[in-house]
Amino acid sequence: MRTVLEGSVRRADNRLRITAQLVSTTDGYHFWSERYEREMKDVFAIQEEIAQAIAQRLKLTFPWHSKPLVKTGTQNLEAYQSYLKGQALLYNRGSAIPRDLACCRRAVELDPNYALAWAAVANCYTLLCWYGFAVPRDFMPKAVEAARRAMALDPSLAEAHSALAAIALLYGQDRAEAEREFARAIQLNPKDIQTLYWYGVFYLGLSEGRLTEGMEQAKLALASDPLSGHAHAMYALMCNLAGKTAESVELSRRAVELDSESFLTNWVLQVILVSSGQFEASVAAGESALAVSGRHPWSMAWLAVALADWGKTGEADSIYFEMQARAHREYVAPTSLAIAASAAAREDEVIRHAREACEIRDPSCTTFFSRYSFLSPRLYRDPRFREIIAQMGRSDWLRDH
Repeated sequence: MRTVLEGSVRRADNRLRITAQLVSTTDGYHFWSERYEREMKDVFAIQEEIAQAIAQRLKLTFPWHSKPLVKTGTQNLEAYQSYLKGQALLYNRGSAIPRDLACCRRAVELDPNYALAWAAVANCYTLLCWYGFAVPRDFMPKAVEAARRAMALDPSLAEAHSALAAIALLYGQDRAEAEREFARAIQLNPKDIQTLYWYGVFYLGLSEGRLTEGMEQAKLALASDPLSGHAHAMYALMCNLAGKTAESVELSRRAVELDSESFLTNWVLQVILVSSGQFEASVAAGESALAVSGRHPWSMAWLAVALADWGKTGEADSIYFEMQARAHREYVAPTSLAIAASAAAREDEVIRHAREACEIRDPSCTTFFSRYSFLSPRLYRDPRFREIIAQMGRSDWLRDH
């Protein structure tokens, strides 16, 4: 990346003061700078004005000529602001997802024809289920409905195709449709970070084991947003899958440095440390992940794994019992319970939870039960677990077990 657009926005009542500058990443040279003072109602026009100014300064030409460079998807300023608030929360994941959903739902209430916001609503529902905040049968149909609404409103919207691809992969278990939709999304918008890492890490990496290709996609996402803790975390996961242990640890630590309040960055560091055999460090990272997430079951499960592998089996067992007690009060995804049960060496309970996960189509099965996950030797050694994998239609995951 040779240039970076920097800027600031100040608001006083209904007036905006925006400064923008295009800076060289090699020597800090300012190619272009400008200041804009406008009313709030002109925010969409300002975006286009800045984009056109940058294109002219860099002598860029575009095949669509007179069409706008910035596509906002709505003329409703309040809807646009609500969508942006949701996107700001999106990459923290964890407990930020329900707040993200509220913002995106508000956006489509204000503008029912806002396709981009409908795609974001679909992603929120998918992530709620994947992170174990909601029962899949209650919310995944809503994800499908929102994604199809986005597609109907704008068939050329990359984010709509990406949302459908994620649903097909994580819930519909239709890998062919997932690959088609991911390919179409990337064709329409090769720079969409969420599509790149979902396709790279979840589809190419964890689902298909095409690790070299997955690395390429995750690296593209990182290059598109090199200061993103989220992008660093996802690339770290892909490096870990590909056996690049030292690099994955370094990247995951950098992810936390960039965004220490994000549940995802803290959890990724926790997972990568335990997979690399750094059990004490993983426990410490797990405590941080638990603190920022309100004791999310993912972090509890991986804490149990780290404790068990560190030889503290009694403590691992205690974590599993805490998760069981919690599951009596609220929904806890059965994949998380299965992982914690495996750490506690409770094989029959692993199988019970894994069967339930398969029956309810828990979206995290695709990632946590993958043969390419570092957990697979622990889980796949039980022939009953391998039967469950076959019932999921993933006989390909059994070839080396």
